[in-house]
Amino acid sequence: AQRIAATNHAFAAILGDGTALAWGSARAFAKRPRDEGFGGDCSLVQQRLKGVKHIQATQAAFAALLADGSVVAWGSPEAGGDSSSVQHDLKKVTHIQATKTAFAAIRQDGS
Repeated sequence: AQRIAATNHAFAAILGDGTALAWGSARAFAKRPRDEGFGGDCSLVQQRLKGVKHIQATQAAFAALLADGSVVAWGSPEAGGDSSSVQHDLKKVTHIQATKTAFAAIRQDGS
């Protein structure tokens, strides 16, 4: 692995070929069985995890910055694992950063 990141109960790694994988707990909040969990299962986004440059982790989600400047997130929606509402803005991203429950991105134009 080239780089590794961790949530409270899962890990994600960037492999030498630029792909990424995750392992560990895929379940976060037992009261909510449909929750995406701690990020240990990236199967829903696996095909998009190519050309990964950087991975950040919140307590229960991961975000990967891809070489094309896009961002892929997975894990608990309450912890940043669902970026669908802002996906259209996640282009030409140069940096991502995590807090306990959210991700932020800086785009090439500084916004």
